[in-house]
Amino acid sequence: MKLGLPKEIKNHEYRVGMVPAGVRALTAAGHTVFVQEGAGLGSGIMDAEFMAAGARLVPDAETVYEAADLIVKVKEPLPAEYALMHEGQVLFTFLHLASAPELTQALLDRRVVGIAYETIQLADGSLPVLTPMSEVAGRLSIQVGAHCLEKANGGRGQLLGGVPGTRPGKVVILGGGVVGLNAAKMALGMGASVTILDVNLERLRYLDDVFSGKVTLLVSSEYAIREEITDADLIIGAVLIPGARTPHLITRDMLPTMQEGAVIVDVAVDQGGCVETTHPTTHDEPTFVVDGVVHYCVANMPGAVARTSTFALTNVTLPYVLQLAEHGPAEALLRDQALLKGLNVIDGKVACAPVARDLGYTCCVPEEVLH
Repeated sequence: MKLGLPKEIKNHEYRVGMVPAGVRALTAAGHTVFVQEGAGLGSGIMDAEFMAAGARLVPDAETVYEAADLIVKVKEPLPAEYALMHEGQVLFTFLHLASAPELTQALLDRRVVGIAYETIQLADGSLPVLTPMSEVAGRLSIQVGAHCLEKANGGRGQLLGGVPGTRPGKVVILGGGVVGLNAAKMALGMGASVTILDVNLERLRYLDDVFSGKVTLLVSSEYAIREEITDADLIIGAVLIPGARTPHLITRDMLPTMQEGAVIVDVAVDQGGCVETTHPTTHDEPTFVVDGVVHYCVANMPGAVARTSTFALTNVTLPYVLQLAEHGPAEALLRDQALLKGLNVIDGKVACAPVARDLGYTCCVPEEVLH
């Protein structure tokens, strides 16, 4: 199979969809990998490293898309890339289609086979490709939140850990999944007071074992959220419904009850956000203020720590890439139920039920289309 690795063009997106070790594994198996010049530079990977692993370097994205049967990326295609995709081409990347109607329509119009990292799901419900990026985003959310809390950056001037004789900062985390767990680890490490809210009691019991009583754990409800955010310094939006748009847990009318200069980091923004007032921002202009509350809503947070993120991501994507290359998309999808759950669009049809529901499409039966 011919695989393509284009350079990411999203604002300050420095990750790359494959590392030289992946290229070596694919070329050793008889496949051809086309890599756009400079694709790995943001992650500290030189063109020469890709070449030494057996890749064919090409000068531009147009050449990559034209040559490849399978495109391996990190972020969703932007409008400038829509016309480069062709019918039957497999696109393997983060897509987040439930909050991207224009991209969804473009993929349907181009009759692309879109497999989304974020909806690949194992039998136990875990999301193996999303997990490492959620780990990065969770840990990074506290780092950037602490930065935003500094007075010079618009925050209320609260040091998360405080110092002896002062109160520590209060961190409220909405969602106790992978993002929430990792955010809590970092916040505790910085000396903050941490509260996690989640609707799943079993998850709260698990977190109680993990943190041995060092974190306040509450069943999430509108009442509880309203109560907890009034004196919070930093709020982390860590809610995820696989494939679906994130519900708004903090509504506009709640903001005036919060402290002036408090900070919200909405990690869920790439799925629509769990705060009504959030909208995607970029690393160039990461924050905005509503009712005195600082909002940090960068939709590709892990791109800020590109080298760590690239290697963490490709550790889990490579086995799936090898399956797709070795067996072809139809057979690979039918052989692996976890990968099949990653199928979002195919042959002009939506194949992911949450995406179809949120965007008003009829959902096809993937097995029927693939046979």
